[in-house]
This record gives sequence, structure tokens and C-alpha cells, in this order.
Amino acid sequence: MKIDLGCSATITLYDTTLRDGAQREGLSLSVQDKLQIAKLLDRLGIPFIEGGWPGANPKDVQFFWQMREEPLEQAELVAFCSTRKPGRRAADDPMLQAILAAGTRYITVFGKSWDLHVTEGLGTTLQENLAMIRDTIAYLRSQGRRVIYDAEHWFDAYRHNPDYALQTLVAAAEAGAEWLVLCDTNGGSLPHEIAAITAAVLAESHHLQHLPLGIHTHNDSGTAVANALAAVQAGARMVQGTINGYGERCGNADLCSVIPNLQLKLGYRCLPQEKLQHLTEISRSISEVVNLAPDDHAPFVGLSAFAHKGGIHVSAVQKNPLTYEHIAPEQVGNCRRIVVSEQAGLSNILHKMAGFGIRLDKSDPQARLILERLKTLELQGYQFEAAEASFELLVRGLLGQRSHPFEVLSFNVTTTTRSDWNSKDWDPSGEATDVQSLAAVKIAVQGQTRVTAAEGNGPVAALDGALRKALLEFYPQLEAIHLSDYKVRILDGRAGTSAKTRVLVEFSDGHRRWTTVGVSTNIIEASCRALVEGFEYSLLPPSSPLPAAAEHRSNDSVRVAQTAMAAPAASS
Repeated sequence: MKIDLGCSATITLYDTTLRDGAQREGLSLSVQDKLQIAKLLDRLGIPFIEGGWPGANPKDVQFFWQMREEPLEQAELVAFCSTRKPGRRAADDPMLQAILAAGTRYITVFGKSWDLHVTEGLGTTLQENLAMIRDTIAYLRSQGRRVIYDAEHWFDAYRHNPDYALQTLVAAAEAGAEWLVLCDTNGGSLPHEIAAITAAVLAESHHLQHLPLGIHTHNDSGTAVANALAAVQAGARMVQGTINGYGERCGNADLCSVIPNLQLKLGYRCLPQEKLQHLTEISRSISEVVNLAPDDHAPFVGLSAFAHKGGIHVSAVQKNPLTYEHIAPEQVGNCRRIVVSEQAGLSNILHKMAGFGIRLDKSDPQARLILERLKTLELQGYQFEAAEASFELLVRGLLGQRSHPFEVLSFNVTTTTRSDWNSKDWDPSGEATDVQSLAAVKIAVQGQTRVTAAEGNGPVAALDGALRKALLEFYPQLEAIHLSDYKVRILDGRAGTSAKTRVLVEFSDGHRRWTTVGVSTNIIEASCRALVEGFEYSLLPPSSPLPAAAEHRSNDSVRVAQTAMAAPAASS
């Protein structure tokens, strides 16, 4: 039976990644970062983009100034601020003058809804708070601005004192606000509460100038997305959220989940379909800009969102994707992935091989050979589901199709310290400037032998430098490749420093990403294997699309990877 979605209402999207999202711990945006993210959101088709609080810091002042020089194509840039201070006229509040100077058509004003916050937070009276809301909005309207009103702590306020909470919305509506946004600021509400209270507010719409409602949720209870959906189903027509759910504490409602759920599952109009197909790309690009690793397991846009590992699953999804996929991944710009692992069946292996241009039948003995070799290596600690480049090289080697453009004959790595270095003098807050590594490699390439050496702040960085020095003469295209991530996993911790180690290295050339794996009881050997395969893979002719890298990867992320590569020259 086909379910009738039965709804064609338009939901207005409001992104606050640049302000609320930037409050996430460990996330810091430069002016250039904010400009780049704003352009990405504009390209996605988000109607409202909140840029920050002009006047709160020099960075936001500069951002709004630059946005006036480089305006968005379709989105409205929104400035954010609070109501005026108690006991002061809005026209005399310097904070509001800075907001007006930002030059945006829309301003979002947040005000207190909860009597507790008014009396104990602001230290003023309930009547003065209502006056602050009215005066601020009316003044901004008199200056030709359009106002969105964010009712802070709305759901807590309504539960404790519904009469006063509603009075704050009436004050905002009468003063000229165009939207009333109900905020679950503490993130403690559940979907049934959100739905009931939103419906209760709509029942009072005759007192609120029949203004449309919005919803702004936080994820402290793990229900931010569900709460946003519940509010929309109860009648809200604007959803505020952030890309990838970035935000303070546990984050905000993730628009990357909200949008496809509303549009593909519930039938609301959020984005044109051709824009929705860029959702995954925008999500990953913004994660690159903010220098945070993408969540591979994020719904809809994660690398693993449509990954299939079990052999039975793979066989079924190849016959009919509906068997194990709730939507077609292409609808959100993602793609199906068949994961190779010790749980893989022949269906996984054959599908993955077809992706890089090798087709075998299930009855072919070579297919069974590849599967058995895969399972043997994973028993030894290899992990090919996270290192698809190494898997392709493995398959080509077993089929006699691996060209081996170079061969490492030997390598040596030494790490030296100052003569007066002493562990008791080590300062964990300082930089490790007293340790230097030197790597020497001997390679055979195109019938010639090369011996090169390079220094680095760690043994892996030194190896990377020595390999590049030897290979660039023959393969200058390697100049564009950088190491973007480096991960180490101890496989048998009970063995102590003799434990087997797995190293995953991610590479990027600015257009695509690929990952290789190395395993050894010696972390340097494992790292060298992963490095060598990463360079070798980059020299293969393109055969299948890899996950796209952001157009510009921040220098900070490269430095993070380089710091991680400065591993000690020990067994593990």
C-alpha cells in the first residue's frame, strides 16, 4: 500500500551554523571560514542565514562588512541580538546601533520568556521585560528592519508560567515581529511535549496577529531533530538548525536530517530537489571548513549512511535497494557503498571490484581466492572497510594487475634528542622541539635506484618526506598530495609495547580522498606500508569516484595530521 504523504506546505529553513553552531566546544571560525560557509549555505538554497551578533566581537563586525561587499545570491543574511537592556530606551542602546550598522534587512531578536530568567537572570520585573521586547522590536521596525523573534527557553517558560510566557509572544507580535520562534534552549523537552505546546500556542493565534511559528531545538536529550519534526507537524512553519548539528553542549537540530525527513518522508517543501541533491556535498564541505572530521555514521549524509557490510544484505540490495535502504541515496547526494570485511560475502567483493572496473563471476575461482585472502588479512588485523584504496591494490595484485610503479628496497629511521634532554624536565604544555627524526629510504623506480633522506618532527613525517624526495623526480603529480589524517589502533593491548598496531592514513589531492592501511608490531613499518600504498594508489588511472574532498582544506587540519604523524620511534 502506498502511503499518501498528504502535505505540500512550505517549511522555511533558517540556518544558525555561523552563530549557534560556532558555540560548539572546539570549533572556531575565522572571518574567511564564515564567508565560505555562508556561500555554501546560499548555494544549498537556505532562505535565512544567521551570520552572528554584530558588535559582540570584531570578527562578526568584519564578517557583516565583507558580506555587504559580497552579497548572497538568494538567501537573506540575518543579524542576531538580544532585547535592549533594562531601564534604557532602545534608541539609546549602543548594542542596537551596532546591529543596525550591519545593514541586514532581517534581524533576529531573542527575549526572555521564562519568569525565572527575568527576575533572577536579568534582575528586572516581568513588566519591564515585556517593555524591553516591545521597545526593541518597535524601534528596529521604525528603522526599516524586519524582525524574527526568538522566544528563549520557551518550553520551560510555558510549563512554569504559561500566562506570562504567552504575554511575551503577544508583546513581540504587537510590536511588529513577523515570525515567533519557540526555542527549546535547554534541550530538555521531548517530542510529545513540543507538539502539545506548539499546538497550544497556535490555538492562541488570534492574540498573536496570526503570525507563523518557528521552532529552534537543542539536542541535550538526543531529540532535537524529532522535536523539530513534531513542532512542524503541530503547525510550525520555520525550522532553525545547523549543518551537521553543530552547537553548544550537545548541539542543535541537524538540518542534514531535518530537511530530508521533512521533504522526503513527510511531504513538506523545503528545498528544490536539485538543491537537496547537494546536501551531502555541503555537509562534508562545511565539516572541512570548520576542521572537524565528518561523522561517517550521520543519517542521510554520512559515509556509512548507505553502506552495506553483511553478505546477505548486499545480495538483497543489489536485487532491490528497497530491501535495506529507506531512501535512494542519490536523493541527498550520497551513494551506496559495499563494505569489504571479514563478514563479506562474494556479493560484496564482486560489487566493490566492479566499482574499479574489474568484473568476475561468482563461479570464478579467483573471486573465492580474493575473499579468502581478505578474511585472512583481516584476521591478522587489517581493516579494508576503512581502507578501500588498499583493498583495490590487494585485488589488483592477486589478479596480476598491480603495476608496482616503485618498490621500497629498505628504509631506516632514527630519532635523536639534545644531549641534555631529560624526562624530568619535560613540559607537556610546550612544543616538542628537542626531538628530531631522520629517515633514509632506498627505492627502485623505473629501472633506477634512488637513496634519499629527509628530516621531520616525527618518524612518519620524516618517512613521508624521504619517499616524496625520491619519487617526485619521476612522478611530479605527487606534489599535490597531502596526508589529511593519520590514525593508530593498538590491536592487542595486553602485549604492551610489543602489541600489533594498525595504521590508517588518509590522503587527499584537493579533489578526492583515499585511505590505506598498514599492520605490524612496529608502528613505523605499519606507517611505511600505508604511506607506500597511498602514493602507489594515487598513480593508478582513475577508475571509480572516491569521496570528494572539500575544495579547500584548511591549513589547520593539515597541521593536525602532521602533528599526529609525529609518532615516537617505538614498536607501538
